[in-house]
Amino acid sequence: MKLRFISPTNHGLVDYAAAVALIVSPFLLKLGSSSPAAMWVSLITGFAVILVSGLTDYRYGLLRLLPFSVHLAIDLTVATAFIAIPFVFGFKGLDAAYYWINAAVVYLAVAFTAEEPVMATEGSRLKTGEFYDLS
Repeated sequence: MKLRFISPTNHGLVDYAAAVALIVSPFLLKLGSSSPAAMWVSLITGFAVILVSGLTDYRYGLLRLLPFSVHLAIDLTVATAFIAIPFVFGFKGLDAAYYWINAAVVYLAVAFTAEEPVMATEGSRLKTGEFYDLS
């Protein structure tokens, strides 16, 4: 079984859903009990995800200026920042856990994302060399 089963197209859908979650979740979870920055960092990151996704060269990109590999590198940078942010800003409790959980989710999304279209395996119904249409 290949671990990289998320196509760039599906990664794009996940990106926009994640952006909405980063913008809405701070209000639903009432983030900011340890610092108001807990809410603001999430909101700013959510809007940044929309911007980067719109600039990425994949199906749901608008301008397609960023190669998908650069997009994935940005995702990894954000995940790493999410680990450090609670320490930098002194977040405690739910505020800290929110960023650590988001970091884990982003790391997993990148780990499971293929940089190229996902190819059929020999045992599949498709002929070798054909691509799954995961759109």
